[in-house]
Amino acid sequence: MSAVSGTEPSPAAGGRVFFQTPLAAASAPASREDSPQVMVAAAQQHKQQQQRRQQQGKVTVKYDRKELRKRLVLEEWIVEQLSELYGCEEEEMPEVEIDIDDLLEASSEEERVVKLQESLVDCYKPTEEFINQLLSRIRGMRKLSPPQKKDI
Repeated sequence: MSAVSGTEPSPAAGGRVFFQTPLAAASAPASREDSPQVMVAAAQQHKQQQQRRQQQGKVTVKYDRKELRKRLVLEEWIVEQLSELYGCEEEEMPEVEIDIDDLLEASSEEERVVKLQESLVDCYKPTEEFINQLLSRIRGMRKLSPPQKKDI
């Protein structure tokens, strides 16, 4: 509680009583949590966190979702076709690697055919139809590259 500054009101004070802050509160600095500097710093930190969240969201948007969806559908089709070619389920299938980006980087259609034939060398069924269908499905696709980070 506060202490009274004087026992009798002074004539200049007009009969008013003045209070002083308690000695403990007067000697201690104002609470750090309530100071304007701390409040400004907290607001700036909150704003920076919101900007980081927005930037993180932008990174995921930089991937072309339509292109990713096409790629996923194509990969599922490849697995299904390989299961038919090898006559087994995906888990039992021999190690076959068909890299779509590698095929897209090939300079010619013939080079793509050779790469696919090398990947399917262990297959005992004819692969020409699969290769032709795959090459027609990848026409117009682009190689996926990691998203570019924006400079802040």
